[in-house]
Amino acid sequence: MYVVTGATGNVGRPLVRALAAGGVPVRAVSRQAPGNLPAGVDHHRADLARPESLRDVVAGADAFFLLVSGAGAHLDAPAILDVVKAGGVRRIVLLSSQAAGTRPDSVSHAPLRALEDTVRESGLDWTVLRPGGFASNAFAWAPQVRETRTVTSPFGNVALPVVDPADIAEVAAAALRDHQHGGRVYELTGPEAATPRDRAAAIAAALGEPVRFADQPAEEARAQMLTVMPAPVVDGTLDILGHPTEREQQVSTDIPEILGRPARPFGDWVRRHLDVFR
Repeated sequence: MYVVTGATGNVGRPLVRALAAGGVPVRAVSRQAPGNLPAGVDHHRADLARPESLRDVVAGADAFFLLVSGAGAHLDAPAILDVVKAGGVRRIVLLSSQAAGTRPDSVSHAPLRALEDTVRESGLDWTVLRPGGFASNAFAWAPQVRETRTVTSPFGNVALPVVDPADIAEVAAAALRDHQHGGRVYELTGPEAATPRDRAAAIAAALGEPVRFADQPAEEARAQMLTVMPAPVVDGTLDILGHPTEREQQVSTDIPEILGRPARPFGDWVRRHLDVFR
């Protein structure tokens, strides 16, 4: 039995599908109704902020996928791990962030690094996934693309190798199923670094229509992001977007090595989600 938290999100949903397609029993966990799930997948409502709500969810499970919102600073990680272990779970896969490795002492990502340490010290067979920026962050551009065929973003000429959440999900599925990934930390990126301007061009190519790119002042972007994220996370994210380290701009080989194929490019993600931009 595999337990997937965050099962309604950009990573959790394809992870549930990937595991179910392999014929293994899956429990999909979220705070909200999940919508359509593959046949045979059970849904459970639970909240990581209330570890006791996980007790029935993890009972008898073999492996547990842990996805936290934000940086996880609001969570009692040791209490979560205690409940998970008491349920008989033997393997845990944590979705962390590349910045937990590149910026471990930053206010924005230090909580994730602490969560990683808790997982490593849990006594469970563990794997940590550290993705860079998600291709799906481009969903935020969808309204303006639909309405004005415009993408507005800060740091238009700064390139980063954003990763397709579907690739993260496939790596997570492999790590949940196979002991060979135990004790490993994987950095997950796309196959090439691309700027926001490049990504706007990829959307235009998929639509077959021009899409204008407009540089956005960083302070304006910060004000928008503060409506959905805490200030430390916003500031840390903007620092990565505008002033990435050399390592944050590098393309990782972990996805090809684990999946036996290249990582999906941003244009592939756009084509699969083109309806939201039309």
